[in-house]
Amino acid sequence: MSSLHDIPISALHFYLSAPYPCSYLPGLQARSQVATPSFLINSPLYSQLVRHGFRRSGSYVYRPRCDECNACVQLRVQAKQFTPTRSQRRAWTQHAQLKATLHPLQDQPEYYELYQRYQRARHPDGGMDNDDYDAYQTFLLQSHIDTLLVEFRDQGVLRMVSVIDLLSDGLSSVYTFYDPDLPRARFGVYNVLWQIELCRKLNLDFVYLGYWIKDSRKMSYKTQYQPAQGLQNGIWQTLDNADLNPAEGVSLSKPD
Repeated sequence: MSSLHDIPISALHFYLSAPYPCSYLPGLQARSQVATPSFLINSPLYSQLVRHGFRRSGSYVYRPRCDECNACVQLRVQAKQFTPTRSQRRAWTQHAQLKATLHPLQDQPEYYELYQRYQRARHPDGGMDNDDYDAYQTFLLQSHIDTLLVEFRDQGVLRMVSVIDLLSDGLSSVYTFYDPDLPRARFGVYNVLWQIELCRKLNLDFVYLGYWIKDSRKMSYKTQYQPAQGLQNGIWQTLDNADLNPAEGVSLSKPD
């Protein structure tokens, strides 16, 4: 008898969502290919899906499959080969006093308070700035796979929270939110560097940063961590920020 860990991708069903406004390219409509049923998607199966370009939001596992656009490129940093830039080294030193602690998914009142402040300051009118508590929990605190919640504190004060999925070949950065009221802080940069370092300590190969769109300024930070690979035409290839043609995009065929 096969175990639950041996569930193949072929056991899943895939459907297309209705069109909805794209969050990154104004004026365009987006669609998603959704993998179901979500309760079957455990960590080994999700690791396969991520390698095929899928991501998750709560228990909702999807990848872009838009009718007229294929600009989304799944991006992963090659952790063992990564070399920080001078600016990144400064950010690492700047926040060296942060104490990181790893937890299973959990909730604390201060998380939601920090999440709300972050959304209002960094993503006003982005849809998530008005998230109520139930929406926040559904987005961040529901998972059928191995997931860590990381607290970053400075002398006991919560400065940042990061949710990270554990994959067979790396870490998948789900979401990070941090104190938006310290204008000189570089928490976001520090967080990616910290995840790369954790990936190395676990002897894993990649940190998956989600989708990158060349023409979206919101996503430009993701190409600053090199070397990196992008999923193009269903194949992971070295990503050269100068040469990458997003029109080639992500392969949108159903995974094998």
